Formats: sequence, C-alpha cells, structure tokens
Amino acid sequence: MRLLLALLLLSFTLQAQTNTYDISFKNAVHHEAVVKATFPNIKTKTVKLQMSRSSPGRYALHEFAKNVYSVKITNSKGDELKYTRPDPYSWEISGHDGTVNVEYTLFGNRGDGTYSQIDETHAHLNMPATFMYVDDIQYRPIKVTFQPRGDLNWKVATQLKALKGNTFYAPNLYYFMDSPTEISDYDLREFDLDGKHIRFVLHHLGTEAEVDTYFEKVKKIVEQEKAVYGELPDYDYGEYTFLACYMPNASGDGMEHRNSTILTDTEGLAEGGMENNIGTVSHEYFHSWNVERIRPADLEPFKFDKANMSDALWFAEGFTSYYTNLILCRAGIITPEKYISGLTGTFNYVWNSPARDYFNPIEMSRQAPFVDAATSVDPVNRENTFISYYSYGSVLGLALDLILREKGLNLDDFMQKMWKTYGKPEVAYQVSDIEETLGDYAGEAFAKAFFDKYIYKSEMPDYKELLQQVGVVLSQDDSKAYLGASLKETEDGLLISRNTAKGSPAYTAGLDSGDLITTLNGSPVTSLDAFNSTIENSKPGDKLSIGFKSYQKDEKTEVKLSKDPAYSFSIDENAGKNQLKERENWLKTK
Repeated sequence: MRLLLALLLLSFTLQAQTNTYDISFKNAVHHEAVVKATFPNIKTKTVKLQMSRSSPGRYALHEFAKNVYSVKITNSKGDELKYTRPDPYSWEISGHDGTVNVEYTLFGNRGDGTYSQIDETHAHLNMPATFMYVDDIQYRPIKVTFQPRGDLNWKVATQLKALKGNTFYAPNLYYFMDSPTEISDYDLREFDLDGKHIRFVLHHLGTEAEVDTYFEKVKKIVEQEKAVYGELPDYDYGEYTFLACYMPNASGDGMEHRNSTILTDTEGLAEGGMENNIGTVSHEYFHSWNVERIRPADLEPFKFDKANMSDALWFAEGFTSYYTNLILCRAGIITPEKYISGLTGTFNYVWNSPARDYFNPIEMSRQAPFVDAATSVDPVNRENTFISYYSYGSVLGLALDLILREKGLNLDDFMQKMWKTYGKPEVAYQVSDIEETLGDYAGEAFAKAFFDKYIYKSEMPDYKELLQQVGVVLSQDDSKAYLGASLKETEDGLLISRNTAKGSPAYTAGLDSGDLITTLNGSPVTSLDAFNSTIENSKPGDKLSIGFKSYQKDEKTEVKLSKDPAYSFSIDENAGKNQLKERENWLKTK
C-alpha cells in the first residue's frame, strides 16, 4: 500500500511539473497555427516566456518572435494576466497563481531546416520557430499534442516519443527543441539494421515507385556510413527518422538533429530530386555521429537566446562534407569518375581564395554566426575574406585521408577513433582533442605538423602529389586567360555583380562591384557572350583596354590577363597497379 501511494505521489509530482503544449491548424490556408502552452507549479514571482533566437544545427540568430502575435496569458482560473516586454523576444509576467497559460498565433511560411511552414499541404514545424519556453524550467519533461487536419489526411512524424494518439513526449526542453516535426499526408518507408529502426518519411507529389527507388539509395547510405564508424549510434527510443519534404513550396535545406534530420527541396523526385537531393541525405545522416554525438564542446550547452560560436566547424561540418559524396560513391549511387570530377569546384573555391590570407579554418568556423543563413543589409567582402568551413574542411578532409593512406592508415579509422573516444561516450571535444586523437592514431609528430600547418595556419598540402597515389590527375590549362570578375548582362553594358577577387587582373586594374563595363578595346560591349569570347581567344599576359562607368563617371583602365588559376580533377588512364589498388581501397563499397 505504501509503495502504491509513493508511486501515485511520484506520478502526481511529475504531472504537476510537466509543461504541456497544444498546436492546431484551422487557418493553415493563411499560414497560421494556434499554440497553447501551460507551465504549472511555478515557484518564482516573475516568469519570463521567450521565443528562441537560434536553433539547433544553425549558428546564427533568426529572431523567431517576429512571427508571434495575438498573445494572451492567463492563470489557472483563466484570469488574464498582464505582461511587459523587457526585450523583443520575451514576455514577462508577475502576479500569477503558480500556473501560467499562454495562447498565441504563429505565422509560418518557410519550409526548411530553420523555420516553420503552415499551409494546406502540411505543417512543417521547427520547434524553436514555433514554441515559447521558460528557460528557468528547461529541465522539466514536456508533452505536446498536435491537432492534425483530418480533412487533409495529415499524420504526425517526429523523433519525439509517442504517447497516446497525437500526444508526444520529450524529457526536457533541449530534446523538445531539437525535434522537428512533419505533419502531412506523407509516405513512409522503414527498415531495421542492427536492432535500430530507420524510418524514411517523404512528403511529396510523386509516385510510390519513386519513393521505393529513392529509399533503396537511402538504405545504402545508412549502411555505408555505418561502415565508417563500425556501428550505428544508440538512438534514443531505438529509432532514427528522416523527415523529407520535396515540395514546390519548400526551400532547399538540410538540418541534422539527434535522432532525425530535416531534408527539404523544391524538386520532387521526378523533377531532378532523385539525383540532386540524395547528397543532403548523405551529409545529414553522417551528422548523427559527427556533430550530434562527436560534439564540439563550444556548442554545449546550446543557447536558444544567442548565437553559438564554435572553433570546430571545419571538422564538424567540413569533414562531414568530405564524406558526403565519398559515401555516394561507395554506395554505388555515383560513379568514381563523377565523384572525382566533382571535387573540382570545392577545391578551386578553397585553393584560389584570397581569404586564407586573413583566417585559418578555426577562424573561418567562428564566422558562422554571420553566414549560416544570417541576414544583413550592408555589403560585405566575403569573396575575399571568407571560405565556407564546409568547403575548407572538406578539402582538408581529403588531404588528411590521402596523407594517412600514404602511411597505410585512413580517415575512416581516425573518425572511428573519434567516435569511440568522444562520440559513443558523448564527451564533448575541443580542437586540441582532435589533434591529440590524431596523434594517438598516426603519431604525435605527424598530428602536430598537420595542425600547425593547416589548422592553426592556412597553408595548403601538395594535392597534386597526394592525388597521384590514387591515380588522379590534378591539372591546369596554362593557355587559358583569366579576368577575375563576375559579370551580368544589362542594356547599358556588363555589370560587375560581385566583389572582384583580390589579386585578380580585374582587382589589380581597379575594377569593383557595381562598375559597368561599356567598352572593350575601344568598341562598345554588346553582349556577355561576345565579351567572354574575347577573353577565351586571348592568352595570359595579353592586355585589354576596358571602359567602364563607376559612380556615373566614365573611366578607363588596362587589364593584363593572367593564367586561369582553376584546376581540374580527372582519372589517370595510365595509372599503375599500385595506384589502382589505392584508389579502389579509397572508393570501394565497405
């Protein structure tokens, strides 16, 4: 009897300290949802309700409070409570009776990994963009009830733990905020691997046969990424869910979460998505190890009211980017030829960027709050000062993999060591821990040299030599001329649409973004094609006379064309047996 009473008392206590949410979508046609929340057993005199300013997986501020209105706050009896606004994203209440209820309208019309979209095709919910919270009680359990539109055949898909009906559970605020939810008439495919349940949810306009074909690719990605780490993560509740939305009203994106990922794009599977969207699946699923569990210490604890800056995104995002297409190749989704030629764009972007004169990979990572879907109206000089940590880290991941292979080692085994040391036990790491782990794996002197040159400084490895060992040719066309300006055709001439690259012929000649090229060698510029044809028929070292307008003033300059700095990657048709063997070991299915 005493045990029963104790259990009843515990159940009552937990219930009294559980925050609850309810969300409905009667006015979905106009992108509105109604959210109701109850925060019981409040012990503090003053309560501050907040909307998030950031979101798990993003590193910039997004100010979700801007889409909240018609706020009504009451106590347990339904009496309306007055509130103040201490800042743009908070509502402060005093004079409550221990319970605070809030009801508000949410507007949402962007379907991606950061925001929420509500219309009559779906309710696509990113939790920080949707729900108010109370920071002081963030460790309480949460129950949320979704009210799907029965008339639209909506169903709920989420990593949250299912309770009864459309009510779901989260153990705390962070898990709740990290649990995006797709509510729609979606298709579902699922399979089991090593005792884990993998679900693929797809909201789209295509056919069942297309889903089946795409799902087979997803399965191969899961298997090949598991092979890198040697095992699947221990997913909470034993389940991982892909939440894909390939709809015309969605926006292209991908966003990792602990036991799920959001995958969005405008292209359906029949409109190019079968090939173009699968890379995002590879990238985001790799994050279920690298980022979600092999976790940078400077992202812990995650703060919903500020930007979260990390030194390690070159590894967390960049090495994940390196594996994105490598996994597609190993899974047989793309050919080795396509994978190798596809390295070209990322490599040229990083190798030829003047930004390495300003920031190393760590400092590039620290730029994330300014670039990760962040918005601003003032012009910036990113063309010359910033390299995406995705791309920078991807190129460094390629180098490290090839360098390790020279030593009879490989990046897969190093990532597995990071997994066993930091990911599986969920011990957050510092950048210095990556170096130390590399030292344990490949030798302390090797790790120190790699980090000193390429992580703490901005030097670049000898890729030409590294690629030779796997039978890949890195080459340039020495006869091709280069200007270094992005041009857009207008009625009055060619507009320089971006900042010119530092050190390029255009930059050296004083041409800048916003200038309008009107003449070339004394003749009017009539089209972009004709201008490009002149460049293509020129040689490095040739001089061109360019007339242009700058701030409405006619100007002239002389441009001395340089050699095109772009490289190309190709398979060496004359590769030897050892090179062929090394390439096979690198790219083959595991």
